[in-house]
Amino acid sequence: MDASRFIAGRLRFGGRIAVVSIAVSFLIMIVSVSVSSGFRNEIRDGISDLTGDVQLMPVDMNYISEASPISIKQSFIPDIEAIPEVKDITPAVYRAGIVKKGESIHGVLFKGTPREKSESDTVRLGVSIPIRLSDMLGLKVGDKLLTYFVGEKVKVRNFNIIDVYEGVMDGTDNIVVLADIADLQRLDGWSSDEASVLELTLEPDAKTDAGMRAVTDKVGHIALEKTGEDDDTLIATSVISRYPQIFDWLNLIDFNVLFILVLMTIVAGFNMISGLLIMLFRNISTIGTLKSLGMTDKAIAKVFLRVASVIVFRGMLVGNGVALLLCGIQKWTHLIKLNPENYFVPFVPVHLNLPAVLTADALSWLVIMILLLIPCLFISKVDPAQTVRAQ
Repeated sequence: MDASRFIAGRLRFGGRIAVVSIAVSFLIMIVSVSVSSGFRNEIRDGISDLTGDVQLMPVDMNYISEASPISIKQSFIPDIEAIPEVKDITPAVYRAGIVKKGESIHGVLFKGTPREKSESDTVRLGVSIPIRLSDMLGLKVGDKLLTYFVGEKVKVRNFNIIDVYEGVMDGTDNIVVLADIADLQRLDGWSSDEASVLELTLEPDAKTDAGMRAVTDKVGHIALEKTGEDDDTLIATSVISRYPQIFDWLNLIDFNVLFILVLMTIVAGFNMISGLLIMLFRNISTIGTLKSLGMTDKAIAKVFLRVASVIVFRGMLVGNGVALLLCGIQKWTHLIKLNPENYFVPFVPVHLNLPAVLTADALSWLVIMILLLIPCLFISKVDPAQTVRAQ
């Protein structure tokens, strides 16, 4: 039988305050990691759904003019489709417009993508507008959206609102109205084989900053090196380069979370140091007795570290349990709301990233146990002769 385990099992130390302090630290850490992952996934996926992860566009891209279409049948498309990280390629038409209701006007950006036939056949000139535009102009589903398009000559269209969506772009200056690509192609006088850009959607595993940059470089290289005589000159841009302020903000959140993890680990570690010191002071006579029986300082330290590790583990379990419960409630109810103009999303997003949670738990537990080696130095200062005499 392991003597240190046997003795550790006989030591009595409630440590409720230590368990609570450890639990609070792990609670804050797990919630921070989950919210950080939630922000990154929610915002990144929202922008990806709206603009694609990577765009192939002409060098002279112009949202106002209808004079710069590209063919959707570039000869190098099969090479791009062969890239493992590329999930889908979708043509899109962009067109800037001015919407008007009563005396109120506002500039918007129309985006046209292919729609299911049943949807586009149901309502002619149907569009989906962001909730921000709906609130600004008092528009709702079923209303008309009077729009002016400025080019060589002014064109007017009266769209029908078929949906109001809530997107991450509501927190930026861009107001994107979603339309059928065929409606915008007719507006610009383009054929069904022409578009403004080609948007690439990547596989989930490739939707990291490094992954998107790597795929963008591959796509740009293919578009440059394998362009045929009848192809357009296109460049590849990632969503990171198009919206750097959003991704810089996400990186700042990640840095703050890292700071919180380090801070909470240190706080939990020092709370446990104080708890272990109290336990050592209460058991000075026990330490002296064990030394007199021939146990080494290392073996005695192992006894108290076992007790401390149990306390840390209990606190970690309690903290994780409460954190997962709170995150689950927020994930399914969106109880805590946010201002999308400041945070890009209308609620606190939560993503339970199990590998990140387990990594945070393991690293924090390891750091805390290393910190607990400091008070164990006290054991070497205990004189068994004096403690036994004191008894």
